Amino acid sequence: MRDFVQRVVETLSVDDNKDRVSVVQYSRDPAVQFYLNTYTTKGEILDTVRGLSHKGGRPLNTGAALQYLRDNVFTASAGSRRQEGVPQVLVLLSGGRSFDRVNEPASALKQMGVQIFAIGSRRSDRGELQTISHDPSNALFVSEFTDLPTVQQQLQSSVEAVVTDITPESPTVPVDTVKKDIVFLLDGSDGTRRGFPAMRDFVERAVEKLNVGQNNDRVSVVQYSRDPAVQFYLNTYATKEDIVDSVRGLKHRGGTPLNTGAALQYLRDNVFTASAGSRRQEGVPQVLVLLSGGRSFDRVNEPASALKQMGVQIFAIGSRMSDRGELQTISHDPSNALFVSEFTDLPTVQEQLSSVMGRVLVRATPMTPTVTVERKPTGKDVVFLLDGSEDTRSAFRAIRDFVQRVVEALSVDDNKDRVSVVQYSRDPAVQFYLNTYATKEDIVDSVRGLKHRGGTPLNTGAALQYLRDNVFTASAGSRRQEGVPQVLVLLSGGRSFDRVNEPASALKQMGVQIFAIGSRRSDRGELQTISHDPSNALFVSEFTDLPTVQQQLQSSVEAVVTDITPESPTVPVDTVKKDIVFLLDGSDGTRRGFPAMRDFVERAVEKLNVGQNKDRVSVVQYSRDAEVHFYLNTYATKEDIVDSVRGLKHRGGTPLNTGAALQYLRDNVFTSLCRK
Repeated sequence: MRDFVQRVVETLSVDDNKDRVSVVQYSRDPAVQFYLNTYTTKGEILDTVRGLSHKGGRPLNTGAALQYLRDNVFTASAGSRRQEGVPQVLVLLSGGRSFDRVNEPASALKQMGVQIFAIGSRRSDRGELQTISHDPSNALFVSEFTDLPTVQQQLQSSVEAVVTDITPESPTVPVDTVKKDIVFLLDGSDGTRRGFPAMRDFVERAVEKLNVGQNNDRVSVVQYSRDPAVQFYLNTYATKEDIVDSVRGLKHRGGTPLNTGAALQYLRDNVFTASAGSRRQEGVPQVLVLLSGGRSFDRVNEPASALKQMGVQIFAIGSRMSDRGELQTISHDPSNALFVSEFTDLPTVQEQLSSVMGRVLVRATPMTPTVTVERKPTGKDVVFLLDGSEDTRSAFRAIRDFVQRVVEALSVDDNKDRVSVVQYSRDPAVQFYLNTYATKEDIVDSVRGLKHRGGTPLNTGAALQYLRDNVFTASAGSRRQEGVPQVLVLLSGGRSFDRVNEPASALKQMGVQIFAIGSRRSDRGELQTISHDPSNALFVSEFTDLPTVQQQLQSSVEAVVTDITPESPTVPVDTVKKDIVFLLDGSDGTRRGFPAMRDFVERAVEKLNVGQNKDRVSVVQYSRDAEVHFYLNTYATKEDIVDSVRGLKHRGGTPLNTGAALQYLRDNVFTSLCRK
């Protein structure tokens, strides 16, 4: 099979950027060997194909593998040029009958315009491969895979002749030149578990027809059951590819009851807003598409009316379990409520919805801004340290909202102010560093997504020390050595279990201005000691009262003037470029320690001089087998490497085969193919 792939690749036009190639191996789970955009030369592809090793494993889940290709390989981010009109071809070599169902994922690939060719042996299920193939004649068979050369020419002729109808599909309605802000509100309750994949596909098809861009159409998706959860805001993504990739990755949340009214109110307060990317105040039409599979547990009239008064055009789509009258009431006009028997029938109303949406014209009511912020020219590095212990569980939403409001008043977009957020209880956890985000929108989006960590005890002292060593540093984005004021805002809801005097003093000696905000359960003296000045310690009865001290905090922060002592680097900059591979034990025995291992790698990378012609980094995790997270030539910037390291997940597994892992590095990582 490997030799067959090699011979087929030999005939392709890779080097002039006409053809692209990806290889995926699967058994129980699929594993990408390389993506469509991993290699740009035939030589590199052939070298990798020659080095392929058999994975092994069972059962054979062909259906899951096909679904994986749809969601992760035939995507723009993985190098697919489907939306540019480039034909998409899948060649499946399968030696047995699939353990799972193949019809639906194969059909989904065909609907995307993927031409599927299947090759099987005498142990394969002939009918199954013919079903998977775009046409039964595209399924080829050999007695043994050693006979593959006998069908090679037949396959190549068919592939060369392929003509594919590729998305962007021919629009079923004229292209809409009116830019719009469109929010999809999806019922993610227990009642839609079976129908959710069809809802997700419906949203994807609708997005495919839009003219997406920062100055064109914008899209947001919110899922709800008891509470709403924003999947992404109107200003999160600027390209159709990013939106489609995110939609494909949506997971059903589940939960009861179905509070449609609360979800509509949430959209009004948090999504159809300027900070979330809504251009309503600029006169851009606002559209809401609601897909609901049941009757709401709460009242919908008032929040629906409030959205309509804002000028939002509401379209509702329901199933046979929905309340027809309720959805007609929610909709801007009863005729804007559409119904299907099951959500799998959504394609039957897709064109109807597109036609109506294409004609929508909204009279947007400009909203008077509630706050006018006066910004000073001096920039600041602001770190929020949030108490995420058990004592703040019920109050964490108020803490999160407070941080969001303070960030809204900062000058981030012109690179004056920088923001970091750290949450702590027993141990601190960085949510993002001072140099993680460069726009206010990205910061606000991240803050909105913060989850309460929980845990005991509350070690404020250890958290302050962590900030000194890991956050107020040049590698984490601090501009202290450039003379930029350093500000720490601590929100703490209890007394620290450890000592705070020494680490607080160390921060002050660095020139960090510390502001502390506590509730009635906090230790007043402790927070005053931590603060740069006792007057910088503010108190509220409950954290829900934080808005009462917001202006006081902002005024104090704006007025901050800091004497900063430049810190001598503790380590000379290394001028010798290096290729560094981190091999991490990901077996069952390191499950608890893996986060610390990950942090260690991140700190080590922060000290490197990363670049294609400087230091290069690779990370490999192993237990029974080795798995490359990224190669030496995958990333060319420190930021990309750090982002990837932060996202590492523990693999688990036994036994621990260190010898095999070292051999794997020799054969597959410490090679010119992975260093060029």
